[in-house]
Amino acid sequence: MDNPLITTLKFSIPNCMRLENLWEKKKKKKIISMASISASSIFLLIAVLSLSDSATLVEDLANLKPPPDFNTTIKTNCLHNPSLRYCNYSSPADLFEIFKSTIVASHLCNESKNPNCVESFPKIDLRNRPKIVPLYLSYNFFWKFCPLTILSIDLSNNSLKGSFPVEVLSCTQIQALDLSLNALTGDFPVESFTPVSDLTFLNLSYNYFSECKISDSQFFKRFNSSSFLHSGLLPSHRNYKIKAILLLLGFPIFVILIIVCFGWLCLKRPDYLPRFLQRKHRFTPAILKAATNQFSRKNLVAKSEGVSMYRGTLREGTEVRIEIYWDSISQEDRRRFIWECRVLVQLCHKNVVQVFGWCTDRKLRAIVTEWTEGENIEMWLSAVESVPSWKQRLKVLMGVVEGMCYLQEQWPEVGYDLRTKSVILSENLEPLISRFKVGVQNSNSRNIYRFGVFLLEMITNRRPQEEFEMGEADFIEYIRMSYPGNLCNVIDSRMKLSENMFDQAKHGIALGLMCTDQSTSKYPSLNQIFNMITRAYESCQVTATQSHRRNHGDGDKRHKRAVSE
Repeated sequence: MDNPLITTLKFSIPNCMRLENLWEKKKKKKIISMASISASSIFLLIAVLSLSDSATLVEDLANLKPPPDFNTTIKTNCLHNPSLRYCNYSSPADLFEIFKSTIVASHLCNESKNPNCVESFPKIDLRNRPKIVPLYLSYNFFWKFCPLTILSIDLSNNSLKGSFPVEVLSCTQIQALDLSLNALTGDFPVESFTPVSDLTFLNLSYNYFSECKISDSQFFKRFNSSSFLHSGLLPSHRNYKIKAILLLLGFPIFVILIIVCFGWLCLKRPDYLPRFLQRKHRFTPAILKAATNQFSRKNLVAKSEGVSMYRGTLREGTEVRIEIYWDSISQEDRRRFIWECRVLVQLCHKNVVQVFGWCTDRKLRAIVTEWTEGENIEMWLSAVESVPSWKQRLKVLMGVVEGMCYLQEQWPEVGYDLRTKSVILSENLEPLISRFKVGVQNSNSRNIYRFGVFLLEMITNRRPQEEFEMGEADFIEYIRMSYPGNLCNVIDSRMKLSENMFDQAKHGIALGLMCTDQSTSKYPSLNQIFNMITRAYESCQVTATQSHRRNHGDGDKRHKRAVSE
């Protein structure tokens, strides 16, 4: 091992002969040489084994025992040179490992072609020896007691695999280490090099270590980059070029994909964008398809020629009514449609249906409004089981007039079609005007006429277009001829009217005839109409309250009479 041990380790001749006989029995080992040293005529045995059969060498090391005077020799060497690594051994196991390491040292000295192996051991040179290098690396006891004379270790080009062989760093005095041209992987143990302070040459090139930033450490500054070529520890220029090319090509492609996706969202599904990026009140065909489950028949509410009515649910959960017009119109008509919708989305009143937005496409137009669970006035009046009362009809008429007043005062440019088919009832019997036309000549006289017809339909529950040959004209004339003497045949007989209510209904018919009288320019204003209907409604409430008290009072009297009896 260390030079003093190699030069002064003494074996007795009988012990040497026993060792030689033992190896001869293996028939695969030879005694290469036996050197005699020193004037004291004590022989040193240096056994150099052939490594053609590594398994035999392992068996030999397990069977060999130190000679009796081996411990004495070790102590003597330590007295002369206390820096020897085996001088701190403390157990018989250490002594046996020291003995085995002397045998391995002899092999390594010879395999590395060191001149004068007995006197010095300056290098371990096992390059291009892939069959035996793993065996020597497995001898931990050798690296533990590595001879101080070893200054260079070369294990290059041996196809070594696995992690860095940290055991070779036990030779802390080495000045050169070459592990290039192997297949070492994993993390590089920078911290393990701290004790190896004399190391001036290092070659780790052509390995596969995990990349780490050793260029930032003090360790890297001891060597130049040639020590780490293609080792995986430093990014290669080729990798830099590949990354640069990928960045130069990938970034524009990524930006293009982002722009394409953003453009698709803007054009097709803007409802997926943040609210501040969405175009307010604008819907796309894709949004309407998603809201109606691809225009499924299950969501189809009504259908007529060129028009379909769907119930849908927007992405945020709002239920809407989608009125779709399947037609093809000119660019000018399309622009006008959009202009009208821009006005309608600004309408805001409890008796005017809320318009959320619109959609325009080459094949369709659509208006998206709030969804109401109720039915239109015509269907409500025709109910068989729950016939609307006179009070309920007055409440609906009040709501209709309120909506008309709002449109007349705030949006005079917005016309509306006031018919029992186009006014929708909400769940709490609030009427919603739902048919509009923007930019038409919004005549107050026509609005009053339309309300007069609406009022007469509410009182009589008749369908002018269906029941009379000349439509509304015949309907109005029929009522005029029945007024005032034959109103019992005109007023909806299903209503149970008190004398006071019948009188109110009579005044209602008179108001309706006044509104529809086109022979005169004198007609009541919406405010006058609203006041008249409000008074009638309040009168119904007072009558109902008095009736309730009267019935309650009669009950109390009957109760007292029964008690007294």
